[in-house]
Amino acid sequence: MTRSVRRTRRMMQVAGVGAAALLALTACSSSDDDSAGTSDPSGSASASGKLSGEVTVFAAASLKESFESLGKTFEKAHPGTKVTFSFGGSDALAASITGGAPADVFASASPKTMKIVTDAGDNAGEPATFVRNQLEIATLPGNPDKVASLKDLTDSDLKVVLCDKTVPCGAAAEKALTASKVKLTPVSYEEDVKSALNKVVLKEADAALVYKTDVQAAGDKVEGVEFPESADAVNDYPITLLKGSKNTATAEAFIALVRSAEGQKVLTGAGFLQP
Repeated sequence: MTRSVRRTRRMMQVAGVGAAALLALTACSSSDDDSAGTSDPSGSASASGKLSGEVTVFAAASLKESFESLGKTFEKAHPGTKVTFSFGGSDALAASITGGAPADVFASASPKTMKIVTDAGDNAGEPATFVRNQLEIATLPGNPDKVASLKDLTDSDLKVVLCDKTVPCGAAAEKALTASKVKLTPVSYEEDVKSALNKVVLKEADAALVYKTDVQAAGDKVEGVEFPESADAVNDYPITLLKGSKNTATAEAFIALVRSAEGQKVLTGAGFLQP
């Protein structure tokens, strides 16, 4: 073999080693760039897609039992997450959101109260109806006053409470009363449906117009009486991701659970109607 041929082969080997090293360096650099691009500064999801962090959910008072159950299910399915709830009248919650209160998700008891948030541009997506709810008369256990209809609530000897007209359960009650042409003079208007129901539970009132779900949640503390006019006042419940969310991935995952078959099973089991 001539000296020139050996020199040529040696140069080719050196060139091959250099090319391999360059490819390895390029691949490593590319991998670093990709991992930097997929990291989540909010901490809501790791590069592997694992959810983490806290989400704050503002929800109508009537959703309390169902959402607390779903919150536990969510946290168990996604270790490292925490769902914090603020329950109350939908109008007050909407006002808090538009006033700058930090929250990730809003679940309202009516499209009207959701509109307060969307009109202010504080939603990050289109609200979706996930359940519906219907009114029922809550009476004392055993229904000692034999209440069988809305008209029976006009008895002057009965103490009846309603939700305030500004909250969804109050607006629904007013709609049902108008449909039945019944006029009531309640002893009080309450700030949300749980407060109205509690008046009966504490025996401070003989009856209240509340949601079926609240009667069911109260168990044997009250008795429910259905009335046909409630069909004219069924409330749609919308839910949305909020623009101010600091943990969108986890918040969206909670909304997905609420709207999933598993979530619907919990909600309908509590007495809610499917959308």
